[in-house]
Amino acid sequence: MPTAVATRSAESGRPLAPAFDAVDRPDREGILDCVHCGLCLPSCPTYLTTGLEMASPRGRIHLMRAVDEGQAGISADFVKHLDQCLGCLACQTACPSGVPYGYLLEAARTQIERRYERPAGDRRLRRVILSLFPHPERLAWLLVALSWYQRLGLSGVVRNTGLLALLSPRLAQMEALLPEVPSAAARRPLPGVTPAVGQRLGRVGFLTGCVQRFVLPDLNRATARVLAAAGYEVVSPQGQGCCGALHLHSGDLETGRALARRTIQAFERAQVDLVAVNAAGCGAAMKEYGHLLRDDAEWRSRAEAFRARVRDISQILAGVSWRQELKPVPVTVTYHEACHLAHAQRIRKEPRLILQRIPDLQLVELPESDLCCGSAGVYNLLQTEMAGRLLQRKIDRIRETGASVVAIGNVGCLLQIGLGLRQAKLPVRTVHPVELVDWSLHGMPDGEPRA
Repeated sequence: MPTAVATRSAESGRPLAPAFDAVDRPDREGILDCVHCGLCLPSCPTYLTTGLEMASPRGRIHLMRAVDEGQAGISADFVKHLDQCLGCLACQTACPSGVPYGYLLEAARTQIERRYERPAGDRRLRRVILSLFPHPERLAWLLVALSWYQRLGLSGVVRNTGLLALLSPRLAQMEALLPEVPSAAARRPLPGVTPAVGQRLGRVGFLTGCVQRFVLPDLNRATARVLAAAGYEVVSPQGQGCCGALHLHSGDLETGRALARRTIQAFERAQVDLVAVNAAGCGAAMKEYGHLLRDDAEWRSRAEAFRARVRDISQILAGVSWRQELKPVPVTVTYHEACHLAHAQRIRKEPRLILQRIPDLQLVELPESDLCCGSAGVYNLLQTEMAGRLLQRKIDRIRETGASVVAIGNVGCLLQIGLGLRQAKLPVRTVHPVELVDWSLHGMPDGEPRA
């Protein structure tokens, strides 16, 4: 590991001006918390894949420190290594010093987006992604076009010719990730209120998300049904939008803050006891609203109150006593731990607990269960080569289990691993744990596996 950089110029001896500016700069104390012990290395997917020091958390922190102390600038090399980070936060789980790597990464990326000019093609793709995926109203219209694109057989032609991959590997990846578009009827919004079944235990707000409400609507319907069966009145605020997670991970903290305020307002109006989330990345972002809005006097206390009500769906269901309501689901299941569930939210036992309660369901452990699959928000669209290598490693581990179903608590991972299983022609179905609970309560579905 390189030694710590000095804070003075070797030529002049004068202090050098920091290359980071004062707006959302990485916290200097957080950078200095890293003692470069290397315990994060075995947990870092990009380091395990490349073996490069600068592709590790401590290597990236070293780069941040060099920029912060004026020994380096926000260069193409700096950007490359920060972009290649998945933001999976496995390093935070491993770190004995409590280095706030996630906050440092988001702040460094904010500096990059404001102060570094990316190549034109990169800028255009990022603009398309952030102007599309976090906007449900735009996605709704796009899904209409994509539905016809699939019905007319154009999808098969594009994939078989490989033309799109030649023109743009990133666009080809985006197209390949798309599962069969659900029907217009399936894409209809959830009702504003789903009544509790039996004795009412409370009123739960449900984040319906941006992508899953259109691409995986069965997941949202299963979530509402299961919560209702558990005794919760489920409120799906119709005015809710994006939680801001994609912007936060992409270095646009200001837009992330605006979306956080909008999300808080939507659920405040709904007057709910808890806020349920079935997408690990969204839940992790929402649980950090207190930190995100810590310098906003008007919103700080509201953000803290909101954050305290956010629960991953597995946290709620782990506390439900189903008595004799659960029926057998005779399948062999393995469980992939989404990064923002296992590492960001430190939720590990709850998903396994709810799966173990289902009669006749055999749960087999997945080797390297908490190693990133390469999805990481929109990472698989921007860093296609690294994402593909990580996906192949994940598919190899799933194959070793012999499971017919892989349970996954995050929407991006469901799509990414579903793509890998299709490409490998493995007859393994991808489902969210809440869907398995729904099968147990309301019957197993017919039809072909989603993967």
